[in-house]
Amino acid sequence: MLILARKKDEAIIIDGNIEIRIVDIEDGKVKIGIEAPKNIDIMRKELYKRIQEENLAAVNTEIKMEEMKKLFKK
Repeated sequence: MLILARKKDEAIIIDGNIEIRIVDIEDGKVKIGIEAPKNIDIMRKELYKRIQEENLAAVNTEIKMEEMKKLFKK
């Protein structure tokens, strides 16, 4: 992990096309802005983890054939 110290309005560049800028620092919170190409997904880590957990649960869910038939008859 790379750790950098930045002040308000300072930025870092990742891979030449992603910019992370410190927008505001107030009451112990830091607001950051991220500029990246549209093909790059950006999301909070806790949301990403939740999506991974739900996907794993869906893969491990066993569905019986009779239940599937009922779903498709609707």
